[in-house]
Amino acid sequence: MCAFIASITNANLLTPMDWLWAILQIVAIDVVLAGDNAVVIALAVRRLEKKERLWGIVIGSGLAVALRVGLTFVAAQLLAINYIKLVGGLLILWIAIKLLLDNTGEQAGKGEAKNLWQAVWFITVADITMSLDNVLAVAGASKGSFGLLLFGLGLSIPLVVFTSNLLAKLMDRYAAIIYVGSAILGKVAGDMIMTDRLIAEKFHPEPWLVHVIEALLATSVILVALALRRTRRKKSAD
Repeated sequence: MCAFIASITNANLLTPMDWLWAILQIVAIDVVLAGDNAVVIALAVRRLEKKERLWGIVIGSGLAVALRVGLTFVAAQLLAINYIKLVGGLLILWIAIKLLLDNTGEQAGKGEAKNLWQAVWFITVADITMSLDNVLAVAGASKGSFGLLLFGLGLSIPLVVFTSNLLAKLMDRYAAIIYVGSAILGKVAGDMIMTDRLIAEKFHPEPWLVHVIEALLATSVILVALALRRTRRKKSAD
């Protein structure tokens, strides 16, 4: 905490060009990283009725930003703990498969808005694990400036809301986007697992291997979901 406060004090040494460059970096980071959160929110709320979908997006987006604010002071310490990203990656994999199953198949699209809070739960669990990296990226670009950090966190709110709402509407029209979104979550999970402190220090995976694992998990999410759906069909037929 003391180190964080000290870094804020040092932020006063930034020149106008440093501020401009930091702002541009933060905008770019938010645009890129907002996509992951938006995918989770869009998949989680897609089957809700319109009014509940809106509330799901608002609550989910608010949680995403609130978590980033709360994690700002502890993100570096949490990421240093063994297994934290490994467990988070596994949770993201489970969420990706579950959301793909819920959003495709015979029962998809029936407007089973059975619960807004289940959607919020998925969004919260995913955000807790995904927000750690996001916070560190924005914090690094902020150069220790608390004002720039707040700017980055505030900017993420409209980006996540707009992107998730757009994705949810596109998923209604183009089912293929659901598979792409789930695959993206699989890729995110692969990156989290392979960059966990324990894995990184013990195995020192090369960048190409990390990309291979990301691709394998992205594909596995779809294959596992399809296999589970086939099993459900057989059981229901019996």
